[in-house]
Amino acid sequence: MTQTAASSLSKNERLDRLPVTSKHKKLLVGSGVGWALDAMDVGLISFIMAALAVHWNLESTQTSWIATAGFVGMALGASLGGLLADKYGRRHVFALTLLVYGLATGASALATGLAVLIALRFIVGLGLGAELPVASTLISEFAPRRIRGRMVVLLEAFWAAGWIAAAIIGTFVVGASDSGWRWALAIGMVPAAYALYVRLALPESVRYLEAKNRHQEAEEIVTSFENAALAEGKNLESDLAPEVAFDEAFEGSSIWSSRLRARTAALWIIWFCINLSYYGAFIWIPSLLVADGFTLVRSFSFTLIITLAQLPGYAAAAWLIEVWGRRVTLAVFLVGSAVSAGAFGLADSEVSIIIAGCFLSFFNLGAWGSLYAIGPELYPTHIRGRGTGAAAGFGRIASIISPLIVPPILAAAGQPWLFVLFASAFAIAAIAAFTLPENKGMALAS
Repeated sequence: MTQTAASSLSKNERLDRLPVTSKHKKLLVGSGVGWALDAMDVGLISFIMAALAVHWNLESTQTSWIATAGFVGMALGASLGGLLADKYGRRHVFALTLLVYGLATGASALATGLAVLIALRFIVGLGLGAELPVASTLISEFAPRRIRGRMVVLLEAFWAAGWIAAAIIGTFVVGASDSGWRWALAIGMVPAAYALYVRLALPESVRYLEAKNRHQEAEEIVTSFENAALAEGKNLESDLAPEVAFDEAFEGSSIWSSRLRARTAALWIIWFCINLSYYGAFIWIPSLLVADGFTLVRSFSFTLIITLAQLPGYAAAAWLIEVWGRRVTLAVFLVGSAVSAGAFGLADSEVSIIIAGCFLSFFNLGAWGSLYAIGPELYPTHIRGRGTGAAAGFGRIASIISPLIVPPILAAAGQPWLFVLFASAFAIAAIAAFTLPENKGMALAS
């Protein structure tokens, strides 16, 4: 692309047409490591709940509040984080949220009782909930258009790395001694140090800077990405159709406007259902295995094996989302999650538990990756953070409920019916996914 041709394009079109450069990879890894650390924190709670039930002699209702407190914080944090990201920038909020939850996690290691631990988990949730939609929005706004969905799914794949780290820590640290859970939480302070790197090393969203009339800063960032491509011997792409003009029907500041309300409602339904089933299942799997008679160490080992299946799930979704499109990929992985959840509820041997659990991990985390890719594409720049954050916040209501409903459902109906509920939620989410618009290959709304 010549300089003259480039000058006729908007900054966002220039970003859309770029090849993948080292700067894109740095942005993906920089955001992804923060994402992985978030997952590690959430995953550790499932192991800590099982350990404290033994070490502190807690009932299932008490341990469920440890998880629920964090999810209450995540619900508030997701909505607040989206609003702050639209007002103050993606990068600043990303760094702040990492700092908040990293420090609160470290403080949790010193908790002297259940009430203190629950209060600190709420603060952890505030930071964690705000970070996730902000990171996916940042990646969406920098990724070249033709692989935007794939890059967001790859970002989500870092969640699997974090959950695997949590399973390893759970198996070899939490299960090692009565105070192992404290050492595990202390490890969770790593994000506090990482926050400084995020603040200094990652660029601010060009779309955000443009919306705030900070055009010179936006130009410098776009030029740096173009220079990186040229320095690496890559041509600046010029074969994409021009960016779709801003649709006036999108103007306004409400995600519930006449043009957006249908997609907002569908997105909220998907977020609610997938949160209900994912956290209801995966937060409780170690405890359910212990209740079935497995030792802590064996339960944690099974969970580690099941967690490893998340990685191929993300890989499959990352490839399919640019082949099948966003909507079909999400729906297929949700249907697979529904079938796998039903199979896990009926599993009655070590082999069947591991096989069904691995399929549940594969399909469920592939669905998560697809969902995070879809969200930012549904809204224009000035309310993109708000739209994705509000959906995540609503979904967290389900994650608040799910740890609390597991004990009474198990007591009243047993594990098979619990997983029938989770399977039904996945099926409803799959139906809602088919009502979303397909944005494969399309420019983000300005």
